[in-house]
Amino acid sequence: MSGRKSLPPPLLAYTAPFVVFLLFLAMEQGISSLGAESGQWWLATPKYWVFPLQTLVCGGILLYFWRHYQFGPLAPGWIGVLGGLVILGLWIAPQAVLGFAPRTTGGFDPYTLGAEGTTPLLMIAARFARLVIVVPLVEEIFWRGFLMRYLIKEDFQKVPFGAYSHLSFFGVAGLFMLVHSQADWPAAFLSGIIFNAIAVKTKSLFACIVAHAVANLGLGMYIMTTRQWGFW
Repeated sequence: MSGRKSLPPPLLAYTAPFVVFLLFLAMEQGISSLGAESGQWWLATPKYWVFPLQTLVCGGILLYFWRHYQFGPLAPGWIGVLGGLVILGLWIAPQAVLGFAPRTTGGFDPYTLGAEGTTPLLMIAARFARLVIVVPLVEEIFWRGFLMRYLIKEDFQKVPFGAYSHLSFFGVAGLFMLVHSQADWPAAFLSGIIFNAIAVKTKSLFACIVAHAVANLGLGMYIMTTRQWGFW
């Protein structure tokens, strides 16, 4: 027998989807930097196939570990809806209210590979599946379901969901901010505070996922309406 210890399934369940998600982001950045001058779209702009693949793989991992997740009470979902709308406002306020320059460059333009036919529709569907389903599940399971509890006690399963400590609350908000682009740091940090507050208030991972999904759905609709692809 090997003397190496394997990670217990609950720890894998709460961390593996997020780790794999980040690995896909790193893969996309690596391929795009190496293939920028290749003349091949799949090397120069790999996000158009890496991100859909990321969605499928991470979705599959979530389903595999589904029995390990404890989503808590469903009733506080309405708090998640309200929180998600507030978070949406934080993200779009600079352009929609304060007159900042539109974010029309970069990002994921679903019409890049074709403006007609089924291709853009498939790109949009894949992007919304990632934005509204996979990202809220992956991130909330990791940030609020795992890390916020782990920073209180290493055996995180013995920590009730929504338990509070200064380190876990503000540490997770800060780390959540850092994984976003620098231009998004103010909105990301405040969003992290709101997500954490929802967790502490409701004791419901479900409410946090709802908040994240509502915010992302609204942001996706705003992006499609204004064509500010730089948001995603």
